[in-house]
Amino acid sequence: MSHDSVHVPKVSLTETLFGVFLRLVAISCFWFGLNYWALLIGYSFNGSGRFDLLTVPWRVAAATLAVAYPVAALGLWLLVSWGPVIWVVAAATEIVMFGFYPDLFGTKPLILVLHGGAALIFVAFRGVILYQRMRQGRVARFDSP
Repeated sequence: MSHDSVHVPKVSLTETLFGVFLRLVAISCFWFGLNYWALLIGYSFNGSGRFDLLTVPWRVAAATLAVAYPVAALGLWLLVSWGPVIWVVAAATEIVMFGFYPDLFGTKPLILVLHGGAALIFVAFRGVILYQRMRQGRVARFDSP
């Protein structure tokens, strides 16, 4: 082994499982995005959900989510840092839609449970990974000058 080689830490089982989890979430985000596109182009609901037939709140929400979900799916699949950020924005949008404005958007309790459950699993993975890295001394310290 050469002295000038870079030491790359071994990826833990938790980090590998976290990557698998993020890719499963990516697949679901892509599915959600396809559903919003199907709504907007009139493919679903016998064309009654076409963009020009929707109310203004639905136009804004559906168009936003039709773009945000596939972008989140790409970021999650590639395991880049902005993927979960876009996913949280899209999921929060749906949580607000179906949780706080049921008069405008209807109710979808399963969506709320799925987003909440996925968020809890995400936070749990991040917590375990942080704990493992702290035990190994691989966490950057911000207290030094």
